Amino acid sequence: MQVDFSRNHFELFGLPIQFDLDSPALEQTYRALQSQVHPDRFANLSQAEQRASMQWSTRINEAYQTLRSPLKRAQYVLQLQGIDALAEQNTSMPGDFLMQQIEWREAIQSARLTADAVALQSLEDELNHGARTLRDGLTRQLDTEHDYPRAAEAVRKLKFMDKLVEEIHDAFEALDS
Repeated sequence: MQVDFSRNHFELFGLPIQFDLDSPALEQTYRALQSQVHPDRFANLSQAEQRASMQWSTRINEAYQTLRSPLKRAQYVLQLQGIDALAEQNTSMPGDFLMQQIEWREAIQSARLTADAVALQSLEDELNHGARTLRDGLTRQLDTEHDYPRAAEAVRKLKFMDKLVEEIHDAFEALDS
């Protein structure tokens, strides 16, 4: 068993390099690949073959985790184009989005302080709606228009919105305890 790390994640799963992917095909291929290389199947073989199985299994898991997450998948498509959307030197954001970030953070903080679960849920719904809109835009920007600068900006926005949703989940947990 030879681990071919030169194949990108999409090639590994036999999928076209694009943001919009066939999720059932990804799931089916993942299960098939894992059943072929799972370390338990190689328990009676040499240490080298067991090690290779573990490397393949790890590689398949990493690729799967990247492709099944819309944010990670978008980052990866951009990376294949030589663009690091989250690089430190690549942090510019439109002023209106920066203002929106401040408003969201203040609203989360206020809802947390007042233990307002309804406000937290409303904020989460708003962020999820915005994230869906950005993901829809990524399909167009990455797969059709090949507008990588706009896609990179959308990835940065999504990353921030995901962090805010995590903060909201933390706030919900704090309310429950």
